[in-house]
Amino acid sequence: MVLADDEAMIRAGVKAILATDPEINVVAEAADGHEAIALTLEHRPDVVLMDIRMPVMDGLAATAEIKRQVPQTSVLVLTTFSEDSYVARALGDGASGFMLKSGDPRELLTGVHAAAAGASYLSAKVAERVIAELNRGSGRQAESRGAAAQQRVSALTEREKEVLALVGGGLSNADIGRRLHVVEGTVKSYVSAIFTALGVRNRVQAAIIAYEAGLVTDREA
Repeated sequence: MVLADDEAMIRAGVKAILATDPEINVVAEAADGHEAIALTLEHRPDVVLMDIRMPVMDGLAATAEIKRQVPQTSVLVLTTFSEDSYVARALGDGASGFMLKSGDPRELLTGVHAAAAGASYLSAKVAERVIAELNRGSGRQAESRGAAAQQRVSALTEREKEVLALVGGGLSNADIGRRLHVVEGTVKSYVSAIFTALGVRNRVQAAIIAYEAGLVTDREA
């Protein structure tokens, strides 16, 4: 994977956490968005762990460009509580998930593995903050978003709702298949049908709807 953060001490700390997992290999480090893009093009990693605030080019712009040029690479965004609005904006840029810099190191490892497997991973605390950001305004607006999510989800079959909840919990298609005792190809078909029914483009957007509709009651990862 490629690790992108403009602060050397942060990179060192995150790299030390990642080094505790023998299945994760950091092949390069970047200090700005342009460098992150160049290293991604060079190494074609499974995952880029991307900070949002960086000089020259920020993480949001770099994420969008990486997903345009190397769509098979997953981008996991590192964020802080002060950057909720940025997280909300990034939902449409193809990021595979969002992790808190101050979060549990074990959750970081889980998120990286989920992204590498092609799944989404939304830290539970980040999900709460993103939904709060999306619902910013009156309580009536928040209720309206929740009701709208429930209405969208109501068009799904019970099995599709079950799959959506697991997507919201950060499970990959393979993990969902094992959980539901079906082949991965069947899960892919369910996920595709869910995306179409909900009108979303990626797993993170689907996960947000799952949270808003109350389908995700705990972390499944």
